[in-house]
Amino acid sequence: MASLKELKNRISSVKNTQKITRAMQMVAAAKLRKAQDAAESSRPYSDRLASIIGNLAASMASTVGGPELLVGNGKSDTVLLVVASADRGLCGGFNTNIVRKAREEIIALERAGKTVKLFIIGKKGYDQLNRLYDENIVEYISLKEERKLHAGIAQNIGQKITAMFEAGEFDVCTLIFSNFINVMTQEAVTKTLIPAIDGMGDVSEAGDTQDLDGAIYTYEPDEAGILRVLLPRNINTQIFTALLENQAGEMGSKMTAMDNATRNAGDMIDKLTLTFNRTRQARITSELIEIISGAEAL
Repeated sequence: MASLKELKNRISSVKNTQKITRAMQMVAAAKLRKAQDAAESSRPYSDRLASIIGNLAASMASTVGGPELLVGNGKSDTVLLVVASADRGLCGGFNTNIVRKAREEIIALERAGKTVKLFIIGKKGYDQLNRLYDENIVEYISLKEERKLHAGIAQNIGQKITAMFEAGEFDVCTLIFSNFINVMTQEAVTKTLIPAIDGMGDVSEAGDTQDLDGAIYTYEPDEAGILRVLLPRNINTQIFTALLENQAGEMGSKMTAMDNATRNAGDMIDKLTLTFNRTRQARITSELIEIISGAEAL
């Protein structure tokens, strides 16, 4: 049985930990509101841009001969998985769910005979995937030093991906990130970036494509010329939206995890306090018995 001093030190230690988890919960709650607003504000823009690209592609007589970023290069042998995770932990199963989704995609692609390459954003995803797929990782970017997410980050990442595609390093690019639903729920999802036409399904299913109502539009320059400008911007936008979704999901998951940790610390304090009181009472009772027994012996 632990001594009273050990129990007292343990209680003090758990109380200090509880103060830290409560503070982290409050910080995550404060950041969550801004992150959630940013993620929700980016969705209409990214959806509308995807809708415009979908309409432009549909207006073309045929996707054959269109920009490769739209229709692909005709092959699907090499797949680049862009896995976006967080740079910090203590956020429950947030990073684990993203990595699990990535591993499921890797296993399915390798079983289909595809070559898989990994472009990892975030330290936690890199740490977990590097243990099993270190030879597949071709690029790793950490955003730990970035104080605030901005479009320039996504632009740099998008330019690297576009350059790799133009250099023939992969045929298909898929983005894996966590879609923010609410504070309690974040869902790891996949989205095809290249070819962009394969990622248009989400928009069309949501009914977000514009009905031309029989109107005939003339584009200047032609559709292909406009798409060559919009497609790289669409990649940057989808990446930026994914990073914002991740940030909101991370804060929501961290707030929930720290709330649970605070509650668990409280339960542990109650149990340790009860044990401390019982041990102290048992020791007092034992000392009284010894005093009484000694007095009777005299």
